[in-house]
Amino acid sequence: MRMLKIAAACLAALTCLSLPAVAQDKYPSRAITIIVPISPGTAIDILARLYADKLSSKYGWRVVVEDRPGAAGAVGGEYVSRAAADGYTLICANSGLTFLKYTNKNLKFDPLTSFTGVAIVAQAPAVVTVAPQLGVNDLKAFIALAKAKPGTLNYGSAGVGSATHLAGAYFARQTGIDIVHVPYTDSTAILSDLLGGRIQASFVPAAFVAPLLKDGKLRALAVAADEPLTEPVAIPTATSQGVNYQFATWYGLLAPANTPKAILDTLHDAISSVSKDPQLVAKVTGLGLIPQDQGPDAFDVAIHKQIADLTPVLAGIVKAVSHN
Repeated sequence: MRMLKIAAACLAALTCLSLPAVAQDKYPSRAITIIVPISPGTAIDILARLYADKLSSKYGWRVVVEDRPGAAGAVGGEYVSRAAADGYTLICANSGLTFLKYTNKNLKFDPLTSFTGVAIVAQAPAVVTVAPQLGVNDLKAFIALAKAKPGTLNYGSAGVGSATHLAGAYFARQTGIDIVHVPYTDSTAILSDLLGGRIQASFVPAAFVAPLLKDGKLRALAVAADEPLTEPVAIPTATSQGVNYQFATWYGLLAPANTPKAILDTLHDAISSVSKDPQLVAKVTGLGLIPQDQGPDAFDVAIHKQIADLTPVLAGIVKAVSHN
């Protein structure tokens, strides 16, 4: 009998010792850090804080946002690429993160292999925008003008390798036109130069030009998406006008490569749930973004498809960068 009591006591002690280890294995058991690789106040930074707040309030998780800007996102990207693949360090980024592979010859990580997607939460399709004084009212007229005057129409972007640069270069390739890329360091200057006639077009998200579209100071010819836009003004798709042009900047959360699938699924399920919150949806759309809910598998497919579609354009950028 005494031996039975001793054995029972030992079993109880072992059980108690094992409980903390089990509790620690439950994800998440400590703070999750979301790294923002570009400047505070941008759409990426705002999205990161919106999701951190909702995940914390709904699930009681401790989620903190840390800004690590620099080198067009390379500083934050490298930091997360070196983090443990345990789900406690994430990066909130957009398409620009993957484009770094082609625009930064000194990059110390590979954006296509260093991360795995967790969730695409929003996207911003490009809108072909011109000034009314250009005298074109639809996409076909713009393409015809560009073909009639090759190398004379200019389009502005946020810089070499930026999404707005690639959106314009991809449009030119898809339509067989020759338009000149003009990179800007101050994105707001794109609008003033577009209004002033110094450049003739831009390929930017609708939110960037929304007030000017509403006032009729700029004209939206097409949106590079599956569906037309109704806000800020009605904008038909390029496809509906016979032009095979689809281009959208994705926004989402990624984890270091080799993060366990169970953790990715836990994160995506939670993100998917809070994405349905009406207040969050309103704030995301208020940024001029279209809410999305794509999980890890769909995210990785979307990234590689976009890169495949842009390969000829990106090859030209690599060549230009390598010569500098």
